[in-house]
Amino acid sequence: MAQLDAKNYALWLLGAREHSTKELQQKLFRKGYESETIDQTLLYLTELNYLSDQRFAEAFSRSRASKPLGKQRIMNELRMKGIGDELAKQAIASLEADWFELALELKQRKFGDAPERDFKAKAKQTRYLVYRGFSFDEVKYAIEFSEDD
Repeated sequence: MAQLDAKNYALWLLGAREHSTKELQQKLFRKGYESETIDQTLLYLTELNYLSDQRFAEAFSRSRASKPLGKQRIMNELRMKGIGDELAKQAIASLEADWFELALELKQRKFGDAPERDFKAKAKQTRYLVYRGFSFDEVKYAIEFSEDD
């Protein structure tokens, strides 16, 4: 009976959104299911393709890039969700996003369109964009971008 309960609970969770295997495993464990029951449930869901780390990684990456967040931040968050580096890199590459433009869009939304001349303001913008996962080249492009160039 516990096996059926675990499957039903897992299916209910997956009905709301995609989950990584690690996430679902943790949620089932917190709910009090035995390790063996959890392993059987995860295997069952994977065999039926209801649970897919690849599908989760792609959906999660799309969601995070739309915020927008940079590649590094998305990669770190995928790692925390139990997604391996290779699968995470594939998911991020499948986005075909222009990371420079995403950094610029975020900078303009947060700090306005004008290129910054003040050193302290540039430093603040740089910290913000780096924290959001953009590379230094992407950050430099976003901060120094000018419509006149």
